[in-house]
Formats: sequence, C-alpha cells, structure tokens
Amino acid sequence: MSSMLSKKLIPWQQQHGRNDLPWQNNPTPYRVWISEIMLQQTQVETVKAYYVRFMHRFPTLKDLAKASEDEVLQLWTGLGYYARARNLHRAAKIIVNDYQGQFPDDLSEIIKLPGIGRSTAGAILSFAMNQSAVILDGNVKRVLTRAFAMNIWPGDSKVQDTLWALATKHTPKKDTGIYNQALMDLGAMICTRRAPQCPLCPLRKNCLAYAQKIQEHIPHPKPKKAMPEKYGFMLVLYNKKENAILLGKRPSNGIWGGLWCFPECPIDLRHKKNFLEQIHHTFTHYRFHIQLVKILTQSFRIPKTLQAAEYQWYKLDHSAPIALAAPVKSLINFSC
Repeated sequence: MSSMLSKKLIPWQQQHGRNDLPWQNNPTPYRVWISEIMLQQTQVETVKAYYVRFMHRFPTLKDLAKASEDEVLQLWTGLGYYARARNLHRAAKIIVNDYQGQFPDDLSEIIKLPGIGRSTAGAILSFAMNQSAVILDGNVKRVLTRAFAMNIWPGDSKVQDTLWALATKHTPKKDTGIYNQALMDLGAMICTRRAPQCPLCPLRKNCLAYAQKIQEHIPHPKPKKAMPEKYGFMLVLYNKKENAILLGKRPSNGIWGGLWCFPECPIDLRHKKNFLEQIHHTFTHYRFHIQLVKILTQSFRIPKTLQAAEYQWYKLDHSAPIALAAPVKSLINFSC
C-alpha cells in the first residue's frame, strides 16, 4: 500500500477535498502556523471566524509580536486551551528577535519554538514551504490505524514511534502538501470517528479494517477514567455607584491563564446568603464547580487570600475591551 495511499489520495483531495479554507488562500508560514495552532483540539467550523478576526488584527508576524498578551488573549476568548495563544505570542517574539522576523524553514528549528510540535511543524513545512514533511494529527492517526487495521489507542505513548514510522513511510516526496491535506480531509469528512462513510472513501478497496468489517471499532477509544471534581468560590464584587465590577488577571500558568476573571477565593464562603448561579466548567483533566458570591461595595481592599497577578475595576458601560474568561464574559451582565 506504500505508493497506493498517495496515488489514491492526491487526486481525491484535488477533486473532493477542502480547498477553500481561509488559511489556504496565500498559505504563508505565518498564516498556516496560526491556523494549525487554532485547529488543535478545535473543529474547523469553529476556527474559521476566529482565524479571520485574528488575521485582520494581526496580519503579519511582526504585528503579533508587537501586540500585548491581553490583546492576543482577547481575540482567543472562547477557543479554549489558552496556552496556545500565549505560546503563539511568545514564539512570534522569538522569531522577530532571533530569526530577523523570518519563519525558520528547518524542522529542528521550528520545533524549538513554544507550542509547536513535530506534526504542526510538518504542516507548516509542507503547506507553506513546499517541503516533504510528515504530519500525524488525530485525523491522520485514525486514517492510518484503520487502513492498516491497527487495534490500538493512538494516544498511547508506547505506539507513537510506530505511528510516526508508518506515517513517514507513506509520505511522498512530491506533492506532500496535497497528500497531507488529503489525510486531514479524509479523516474529517469521510473516515470520521463515528459512522465512517466507507462507500465514499478512495481507500476503501485497500483498507484492512473495512475488509475485516472492524472500521467502527478502530482506533480504540481512550481508556475511561473518572473525571476529578474540584470546587471553588469566586467573588462578584460590584460597585453600583460606578457600575463597575472587580476583575483579577489570572497567573499565566493554570486555568484561564492570563485572562481576566472574578477573583477566586480559596476560603469557604458557604455561610454567605447572596449566592448567584454556579459555573460548571469541564477542562481536559477535571471538572470545576465554581460558586459565585455577590458582594455590593463602594470600596474594596484586596485580601492576600485572593490569588491573581493584577486587579482592576472594570466599568460595565465604557471599559476598554480586555481578554475575559469565557464563563465570565457570559455572566457579567447576568450578575449585575
């Protein structure tokens, strides 16, 4: 099947694949990089609007490097996994300072940049620089494991070397970008996680999982573990006279890193009667239940127990836009 993958997939992609995505227009290293980072753990349809807004505000790598972290995070609000945005910002500054503003064109140099792994680097090299480079994202893993009937969970660290070797073996030297896009498109459009549309697949006659009628069971899902539950309290401090609410900028590490949020209070406030609704937010590794406690005040001194890097009174009618955590953004009007 070595040459069969590219022979089948390249013409299929050109005829049936996705060729009108925003980042496919003028695919410079910068534009492809931004799209690849946004697409990590996020659906294409969700990313499109964010990508257009982001590129309108930061049309060049130098524009991104010059921006403040708060500007970058503001445009990222709602996409989640905010470390991606902070790493983009850090990497842009490194490229400007260490590479004279030119995106590096060598795999070993690209993967040194914050937030860029081997697969993302491969996408940048193949889509924007016309180099033969390998990718191995979730869609590609699913296509390969089904094509070769591999009864594995692709996220298992023990099988990563095997998957990379397989992906490398079948990546062509010519038209690599089209081939890589074909793998992504096939996984997103046809070889989907549930109910794959095998009759439409260009690899159907060569797919070992299809031949064995086990395509619905490959790849194995991630082994389930009980989701840890965490609880906390956040203070909604509202100055009615100024129509302002106190917000704290969270430390860069941890949840909602670098975003503005209600001050989190580690002490137990269950005796308070002025509760608002709870926030229930699921992160990658745990579920966080946050009880909002409303306090009306005209002045407030920040206790040492409240953990945040900075604080500000955010005027609800005419404050400058800032990067708000998504649940905070949706609850501010409700809370006040």
